[in-house]
Amino acid sequence: MLPSEARARFRAGLSTPTSGWCAGWTQANLISVPRAHAWDVLLFAQRNPQPCPVLEVLEPGEVSGELVAGDIRTDLPGYRVHRDGELVDRPTDVTAYWRDDLVSFLIGCSFTFENALLAAGVPVRHLALGRNVPMYRTTRRCRDAGRLSGPLVVSMRPVPAALVDTAVATTARYPAVHGAPVHVGDPAALGIADLDAPDHGDAVPVAEGEVPVFWACGVTPQAAVLESRLPFAITHEPGQMLVTDARDTEYLV
Repeated sequence: MLPSEARARFRAGLSTPTSGWCAGWTQANLISVPRAHAWDVLLFAQRNPQPCPVLEVLEPGEVSGELVAGDIRTDLPGYRVHRDGELVDRPTDVTAYWRDDLVSFLIGCSFTFENALLAAGVPVRHLALGRNVPMYRTTRRCRDAGRLSGPLVVSMRPVPAALVDTAVATTARYPAVHGAPVHVGDPAALGIADLDAPDHGDAVPVAEGEVPVFWACGVTPQAAVLESRLPFAITHEPGQMLVTDARDTEYLV
């Protein structure tokens, strides 16, 4: 399926996690904030590049750009609308909330390298089970930037112990979409008490002989928006990404 075809389905109202959609095409996180707070978001991303790798920044009010020819207000399968640090709506279309002063950031997503993991022989459990990837707030703090502060958020994929080095090497070649893992092994080292209770997404089992591997996640700036109680922001629904018109290979180094 081409990205434009996927976006048409989402525009028509389909709400679904996008892991596994449009193999070979880059996916992105979305965060849109008023122009008055855009510098803080940009600085937060610059100071925390692994969880917040910026792929593109749209001018105030713009709804498309170099990476996507569609409309970011309608072409994702799910959105979150935040006011003063509170989640106020979870629509599939944010046209009614749109403002001409909103600056939008497209941030790299780890779904982009999942096809490379599969090609390297590394299983991706949530894909096999038809689930969303599990995501967790950690006790690791990001570097503050202006008004923004918040925790590192990670995604987790169980990896057979013998393939951990392969998973690390494969994803390290995609630094613009989070790159190598931030942690391998004990979730308690990240302050995660229960892998079966993710903050976002769906739990996936870690089988005997497998190791939980954690990658930085683009939900991190969303967590910062909430903690910092920005007056207004639009973000994607975790796991329901913007499918762009860029190829995965454009971010391979």
